[in-house]
Amino acid sequence: MDPAKPSPELLRGLTDEHVLSALMRRRLMTRAELAAETGLSKPTTGESVRRLVQLGLVVDTGERSAGGRGRGRVGSYYALAADVGAALAVCIAPEGIVVEGVDAYGETLVRAEEKIDRPAGPEAVAAAVVAAAERARGRVGGSIRLVVVSAAGPVDRSTGRLVHVADEPFLIGELDPTEILAPYASGPVVVDNDVNWAARAERDHRDDHGAPRLRDFAYVFLGEGLGCAIVSDGQVMKGHTGMAGEISHVVTSGRDGRATPLIDVFEQLDLRQPGSTAIDVDRLVAAVTDEQGGAAVRRTLGQALGGTLAAIAALADPETVVVGGPWGMHPVVLETINASAGDLPRRLEVRAAQLTVEPSLTGARAAALGCLRKAIVAAATSASSTAL
Repeated sequence: MDPAKPSPELLRGLTDEHVLSALMRRRLMTRAELAAETGLSKPTTGESVRRLVQLGLVVDTGERSAGGRGRGRVGSYYALAADVGAALAVCIAPEGIVVEGVDAYGETLVRAEEKIDRPAGPEAVAAAVVAAAERARGRVGGSIRLVVVSAAGPVDRSTGRLVHVADEPFLIGELDPTEILAPYASGPVVVDNDVNWAARAERDHRDDHGAPRLRDFAYVFLGEGLGCAIVSDGQVMKGHTGMAGEISHVVTSGRDGRATPLIDVFEQLDLRQPGSTAIDVDRLVAAVTDEQGGAAVRRTLGQALGGTLAAIAALADPETVVVGGPWGMHPVVLETINASAGDLPRRLEVRAAQLTVEPSLTGARAAALGCLRKAIVAAATSASSTAL
């Protein structure tokens, strides 16, 4: 039996996808250059360009290639239309709100920031998100197709809401980023927690030595709050409600050797911010590096974090534990964690995160770019099949 032949609509869609993808990579190309870049024939490429121009996704820039006197025909340069659309990447964190506008080339068009007072309530956070989104939208130009949100806190995977849990150090209450940001985009609002986005960014990061991509690892975040993302076969595991990797209440060993939730160990060490469950990062670093009392603090932290790593290793079986966060990456803390990992039943590699600057926003921004490009291609495919 002969295999079914692809429909003309499918072939047109694939051709348009190749042409759009080439323009997203190279920005400005003639039809001849597009044909060479995509491997398509010149007539097929020309027909695709014609369709995409009619759909308003591609424009003739008016620029012409050099030609004549043996240098070939003059070619017109094509590019994505200026109003093809953009995406917003939003970071909701204790440090404040950041909203970036990203175009299909991967360029950041605008960055808007808003500070947040703490403890933060949902009303204040929502107002700050709206203020930053308004400023970003005003400077993006063109439509915003979608929004990707990184949020510091547990996210309900079915609703995208930030869920308040006991001992949550940042947001006091629940917040619905999808509802807040839906008016700013014609398409979806995608929400996930900050540690998951940081793990994705670490997964996709390429170092100068060409190390293989991480596929099975745990990303442990140690900052004002505590978090963990489990990556298995390259995918972030979310769990039934989206709470997979929440390590704050993992029962481990406390200061007196008794079973204690991890978050409470910092209360025992008097390393919390006043009136909050948030960890005081500066005091913690000072405590672990103190010449007199540092050894005792390191011993308690090592026991607590070692018990947490044991639970992660037993349940998730990661190849590596990547440690990020403002105090997690301190050399003394990393040494302490490595020492505790050496006492585990099986050897577990522990290393510092390679991405140190805004890893969560980096992950959300990359996702926003990927989703934007797919949305533009989908728009072309849908409009082309309908029109033709």
